[in-house]
Amino acid sequence: MKSTSNVEVSSEKVKEMWDNRLTEILCNLCIEEIVKGNRPSTHFTKEGWLKIMTNFENETDKTYSKRQFKNRWDALKKERKA
Repeated sequence: MKSTSNVEVSSEKVKEMWDNRLTEILCNLCIEEIVKGNRPSTHFTKEGWLKIMTNFENETDKTYSKRQFKNRWDALKKERKA
C-alpha cells in the first residue's frame, strides 16, 4: 500500500492523498454512523461528522478537517456512480 502524502497545490492549499487503508477506515466509520442513525437523509449530522473525525483520529493518529472528510466522501460517491 502507498503511504499518505501531501501535495502542495498552491502556497496556501495542501491536497491530502488518501491511501487504501485510510479510505477503508473512513468508509467503515461512515457505515457505523449510518447504522447509528447519524445520516437521516442524504447528509451526515453534525454529531455524525464529529464522531467520524474523532474515531478516525483515534485509529490513525491523523487529524483532518470536516471539509477534507466531506470532500473524500463525496469523491468516493462519484467514483461509485461512474
